[in-house]
Amino acid sequence: MNRPDWDIVTGWIGEGARVLDLGCGDGALLRHLIAERSVRGVGMEVDDERVARGVAADLNIIQADLDDGIRDWFGAHSFDYVLVSQTIQAIRHPERLLGEMLDIASEGIVTFPNMGYWRNRWQLGVQGMMPTTKALPNPWYNTPNIHLCTLRDFESLCDGLGIEILDRAVVDQNRRSSPLLRALPNWFGEHAIYRIRKRVV
Repeated sequence: MNRPDWDIVTGWIGEGARVLDLGCGDGALLRHLIAERSVRGVGMEVDDERVARGVAADLNIIQADLDDGIRDWFGAHSFDYVLVSQTIQAIRHPERLLGEMLDIASEGIVTFPNMGYWRNRWQLGVQGMMPTTKALPNPWYNTPNIHLCTLRDFESLCDGLGIEILDRAVVDQNRRSSPLLRALPNWFGEHAIYRIRKRVV
């Protein structure tokens, strides 16, 4: 499977880079990056079955709970990039994870569903119900997403943490961009993709 948002992430990663993929699932994105960028990749995942599938595909995947932190696993500058794709909203302390990512890597790449997407606003504001969309398919009582945010929320958090945003891409439910998305990203973007680093003083 090759998703358009993966092409955006791939374009931000250098050839042969050292990459850590947090919440990597069965390692599908890692496999893509190995094939396209010859990265030296490591994944972290908590789910037993997903870890087993990734290891069976000859990927280097560590079984660990991201809520326990990642700093104890790796030293400073262990990676060129740390990825957290569609996972940050399910972490108990996303602000802590962002800081730890940039302690062990030069740059981070973060993707998440945009709570500011117009369908979410409509369902919550007009219908009075928690949104369910292609990006947020689970009902409120059975969702792993505990820290949903908008683009503005994420950018405000980065500013407060001293994190510089190097690039941003916003895509729709088919993970493609358009002029409308670029003009009003917080309204029409269903998924956000950010490239970040520690702010240089």
